Amino acid sequence: MKISAFEGARSLVLVALVASVAACGLPRAGPNKKEIYAGSVLQQGDAFVVTVNSRVTRATSVTPAFGFGSDFRNAGVVGSDTINAGDVLALTVFENVKDDPLLGNTGQRVSLLDQVQVDGQGYIFVPYAGRIKASGQTPDGLRQAITRKLDTQTPDPQVTVQRLAGDGSTVTVSGAVTGQGVYPIERPTRTLSAMLAKAGGISIEPAVAIVRVTRGGKTGKVWLQDLWENPGLDIALRGGDRIVVENDTRAYVAMGATGAQNRIPFETQTLSAIEAIAQVGGLNTALADPTGVFVLRNEPAEIANSVLGRNDLTGDQRMVYVLDLTQPTGMFEARDFLIRDGDTVYVTEAPFVQWQKSINAITGTASAANTVTTAAGG
Repeated sequence: MKISAFEGARSLVLVALVASVAACGLPRAGPNKKEIYAGSVLQQGDAFVVTVNSRVTRATSVTPAFGFGSDFRNAGVVGSDTINAGDVLALTVFENVKDDPLLGNTGQRVSLLDQVQVDGQGYIFVPYAGRIKASGQTPDGLRQAITRKLDTQTPDPQVTVQRLAGDGSTVTVSGAVTGQGVYPIERPTRTLSAMLAKAGGISIEPAVAIVRVTRGGKTGKVWLQDLWENPGLDIALRGGDRIVVENDTRAYVAMGATGAQNRIPFETQTLSAIEAIAQVGGLNTALADPTGVFVLRNEPAEIANSVLGRNDLTGDQRMVYVLDLTQPTGMFEARDFLIRDGDTVYVTEAPFVQWQKSINAITGTASAANTVTTAAGG
């Protein structure tokens, strides 16, 4: 089939028009691969462009290190019966007399003193026994102290002491829990996990729940799932502890030829590049270039030096990590490469997309012109 000189010339004109329109800057989601590479340090830019491989993946596999310091870990479980200032006690005194008991009325051998509160200095007052130090003692130790005080005034007194739930040894539980409030540390709730259960459990997705404990001026935090899976992280509580359950605030930004463009919160403790892409609906099959998946981040100097095989970089470095999903190991690299808080995941458009946009712009303009001409001729 022969092409006439006129048709050949028209084709050349069309190609020239397409190139001209493309150069004028058609709408697009962002920079193309060539423009990103132009920003490389090798091209006098300010970012290091690095192709992801297994070595780069290992060097950048950094996840948040949560845990409790030694002050929290080394604190032993509080004795469940240790009396503290603010606690409420119930005292019962049995007297071995009938006619003239010391505490009760005539014929009353048993006297009940309930709701006896330990004052701020740790003392209680017992009639005829006086002011007795209760804070720091066990109920049995306090029982013996009261018995000694009363023994000189009534024959063979029998005393019982019961520690009720008071505010002397309590913790505050707040945040994403079912029942926020102030809870006493009692026998079943002397550890962090037990106290969370007492508060009704959490009200958010466990995979992104963080438990923060503040004691004095120090704070420690742990992933809730780690707390469940590792009993060694389950610390003993102390009166005054503040427990807050909060949602993980980490997020990344997805842009370019993806299924959605947005700021996306993490849904798990760790998130791979392939999971991040899937989380936004995958690549846009009509636009995306699978050879141009980029992850942009500011990398600490220590990691940047390790990735680049250097030791002279200081301060945060702009890094652009390149994933080519068409390579034999491309999907595996994307599966293993971890996304971090604040990352930008950007997918470039395929080269033909701009070409197609240019053709559509030209043919659309020509069609519009023909319509106008036809209308004017009519």
